[in-house]
Formats: sequence, structure tokens, C-alpha cells
Amino acid sequence: MSGATLEAYLASRVATGDDIAREVAAVVQRLATAALDVRKLVNQGALGTAFNGTRGGSNSDGDLQKDLDVVCDGLFLSCLQGAPVACYASEELDNPVLLDPNARLAVAIDPLDGSSNIDTNVSVGTIFSVLPAVKGPGSDLMQSFLQAGNRQLAAGFFLYGPQTALVLSLGKGTEIFIFSSRLGCFVQGYKSVNIAERTSEFAINMSNYRHWEEAVRLYVDDCLAGAEGPRERDFNMRWIASLVADTYRILVRGGIFLYPADGRKGYSQGRLRQVYEANPIAFIVENAGGAATTSVTRILDLVPEDLHQRVPLIFGSRREVERIARYHVDPNMIGERAPLFGKRGLFRA
Repeated sequence: MSGATLEAYLASRVATGDDIAREVAAVVQRLATAALDVRKLVNQGALGTAFNGTRGGSNSDGDLQKDLDVVCDGLFLSCLQGAPVACYASEELDNPVLLDPNARLAVAIDPLDGSSNIDTNVSVGTIFSVLPAVKGPGSDLMQSFLQAGNRQLAAGFFLYGPQTALVLSLGKGTEIFIFSSRLGCFVQGYKSVNIAERTSEFAINMSNYRHWEEAVRLYVDDCLAGAEGPRERDFNMRWIASLVADTYRILVRGGIFLYPADGRKGYSQGRLRQVYEANPIAFIVENAGGAATTSVTRILDLVPEDLHQRVPLIFGSRREVERIARYHVDPNMIGERAPLFGKRGLFRA
């Protein structure tokens, strides 16, 4: 399954491209270099000097800020010094940082997604998004990041797990690169990833069942009913509680991921961040043939109003994501639930 190195792949993609494409490739290369330093820190686990410490406060999103989060953020910020990046925004920072006012790119990053799981040796990662920097009279740094996700030029994530992987989309397809310790670089492991339209696997935190909207409970109930229920087949449930790990699994073998809004305090607008998590994951998933919504609305069409805005996130196999929307709009119109059609469902999937 192995293919080109990351460097060769990027070179082939920009050979006939414009200057922006070459600048995006340069940024990806810088991030990949920093990710290997993060990998070393993560691999040290409890033996690392930054592993157990906390800052005693919260980041801009209200999460407990660990020393390791801040160290990783510093690594990525440093690696972009001198790169063609105008401004940098991080889940760990309240406001964007100006790097080069003459540059044309903006980078948003979650430097260590899932860091709360790291002490249990669960895979964690780094999520990034590359956008065109907004220039012009009256513009400020924030505007570069308050753009719809469909404006992204590239998005990806590094996964620090049994293998260190880079999932990358430059807007035409999604590729997966695996770090080769023998070669000392990332090598293409999966070419043109394509998420199957159909699936029998879903990922959701079942402990929140009582807080969900009725449409989400109805969908999960039908999956759990298995072959004897309206879906007429058995489903498996998987929940790693690490966004990058759950996304990687869906890219490789299909499935659907649900982190809906719910009735708990602070969760009415969902939990995941649009700029740092939902937008880049949606970009990756759509370019792999999947879909990503808030349950009804396409994620990439949303324009964030705040740098750290939260959104519900449903993504994965396209047919299942579309089904979730129907459960929200009118579950009675789903074929196998409508008395008129019975088992002759119009929307059999």
C-alpha cells in the first residue's frame, strides 16, 4: 500500500500549481516537522517533564490547560516562524498571533487534540486548517479565521498512535501518510481514501443518551434494535473519545460519528470547536466521499461568529449522515418507519 513520500507527493501536487499551492505545501512540510517533535513528547508518557503538569487554569475554550498542551502549541507556533503564514490561531490561545503581515495564509490548529486521554495511552493528535488570510482596509487578524469551512485550502491531522500518521487533504481527495522510522519521513500508506456510503458501525457516547434530542435517540434505538429492528441488520458501536482516532477509523473502514448538541449545560450548541475541529475534519471527510453536518446543515457552509465557537458534529458514511438529517426533519418519512410503506421503504440503506 506504500507510495510516495510526503515531500514527493507535495511536489507533484504543486508542479503545475500557483504560488498559493506552493505556499500551502511549504506550511504542511513545516507542520510535519513539528509533529515529529510532538510525537517524541507524547511517546515519553508519564516520564516526560511536561506530562503531568497543569497550568492551574483553563484555555480559551474552558478546558483544563496542561503543560503538554502549551508546549505543543509553542512547537507549532515556532515552526511557522518564517513560513508564508500571516497569522496563527490556536485552541490554546485567546486571540490570533501575527506572524508575517505580508503573507497570504492563515493557520488554525488544535495542537494536542484529546490530551485529556493521554495518561491512559489513548491515541491523540494535532488538527490543522489552512485558510487564505483576509487582507484589506479595516480587516483584522480574527477575520482570517471567521470564514466558512469551504474556504479552506488544506486541512489535516497528525495521529500519534501505534503508528504516527498524517491525514491530509489539499482539496482534491484525502491521503494518509505513515511515518517511516526507517526512512525518517512520512510515506503514503493509503491513496485517495474513500469512505463507504453504507455502514453498520456508529460512534457516540452512550452515557449522554438521556440528554439527546429525540431524533438522535430514535436513530440510535433503531441501530441498537439490530436485525430484528427497522434497519434489519446488526450494528457495532465504537467510541474512542478521541476525535482524531475516531476519524481515522472511519476513514479506513467506514462508519458514522455523532457528537450532537444535547440538554446538558454548555452543550446546547454542541461541544466541538468549529474552527479547530469541525471545519478541518469536515473538509477531510468530504474529500474522502463522506459527509459532515450539524445534523441537518452542512458544516462547511457555516460561517463562524467566534474564534472558539462550538458546533454539533455528525460525519462519516454519506448515506448514514443523510439518514440522520431525515430523523431530524421528519422521521415519519423514513420508509421503514412509515406505515404506508412498511418494509418497502423508500429510503432503505
